[in-house]
Amino acid sequence: MFESLSHLALQQYWWIIVSLLGALFVFLTFVQGGQTLIYTIGKTETERTMLVNTLGRKWEFTFTTLVTFGGAFFASFPLFYATSFGGAYWVWMAILFFFVIQAVSYEYRKKPDNLLGAKTYEIFLILNGAFGTILVGTAVGTFFNGAMFSLNDMNNVLWQTPFRGLEAVLTFHNVALGLSVFFLARILGALYFINSVDDENVLARSKKQVLYNAIPFLVFFLYFLIWLVLKEGFAYDPATGNVFMEKYKYLHNLIAMPLLTVLLLVGVVAVLWGIALPLLKGGSKGIWFAGGGTVLVVWMLFLLAGFNNTAFYPSNYDLQSSLTIQTASSSHFTLTAMSYVSLFVPFVIAYIWWFWRAMNTKKIDAKEMSEESHVY
Repeated sequence: MFESLSHLALQQYWWIIVSLLGALFVFLTFVQGGQTLIYTIGKTETERTMLVNTLGRKWEFTFTTLVTFGGAFFASFPLFYATSFGGAYWVWMAILFFFVIQAVSYEYRKKPDNLLGAKTYEIFLILNGAFGTILVGTAVGTFFNGAMFSLNDMNNVLWQTPFRGLEAVLTFHNVALGLSVFFLARILGALYFINSVDDENVLARSKKQVLYNAIPFLVFFLYFLIWLVLKEGFAYDPATGNVFMEKYKYLHNLIAMPLLTVLLLVGVVAVLWGIALPLLKGGSKGIWFAGGGTVLVVWMLFLLAGFNNTAFYPSNYDLQSSLTIQTASSSHFTLTAMSYVSLFVPFVIAYIWWFWRAMNTKKIDAKEMSEESHVY
């Protein structure tokens, strides 16, 4: 079946899959966003324990999706993996560090006689929620604004700054995306508390946080989106592979791919409705509208970065070193073999959905925390 597809078709297929994994990861950062709110929403030890435990039942989904996203990227577009992870390693090491301390925190926060104390691990969770989301969003911003690298004839990467990827914070458009992800994660975290915690005080404070974080999220996201459609983009000639700057490139992509544009707008509307639902109607299902909308928006942004003859990982230092889905991908044989493995993805998603439902059949409450044998 997949053998009959052209190399380009397989490259596009895998860009769609990798983009979807990235979009699912951003939705699952509601865990990180919720972690930054444990002291804002949880005013007592019992309330904080409820919040940490409802997030603790989901944190592995986020971590696993991040690892799967990285693995799929490595297998399908190895030159990107080698260039970014091999060159911009300080930013990726920082992201990895903040996700490692998250895993340690959930494991040891409530361990008897732990050396650092529960509060230290709660601070670790807050650091993971803040820096993990901002750094990931800022790193993804380089897909649209470029990075400082060059490749030689053997595809060896030479990074042009000693900051090894951290220089991305000097471009405000990157940071705007990072802050958009941060505030969106906090919104999703608050919406998840509304959906999963049975406590009036937590519910009231969560609604306030949805509103408070919606304002900066909209400011930063609209800035990112408006500037994106107005800026120059990194285009390439599919016949020659020559990379060049094109005015209004991403606007041209939106016009050339109307289905993508429609789905992007649907996603934005779904996020806004998810935010408005608990505020206007007192509903508890806002996480599903905002979460589904997040997946659509991020998915379409990834496709916007890679399709329609666009360099998805451009170089500001040497335009011709910029990576496209054609130049960065694995061989036809590798992509074909991986494509058969990808047929199992729906079953994995179905399992996650079933496991999620099983854990959320009943909202978490203070009584459960006093009776539960395993508490994070």
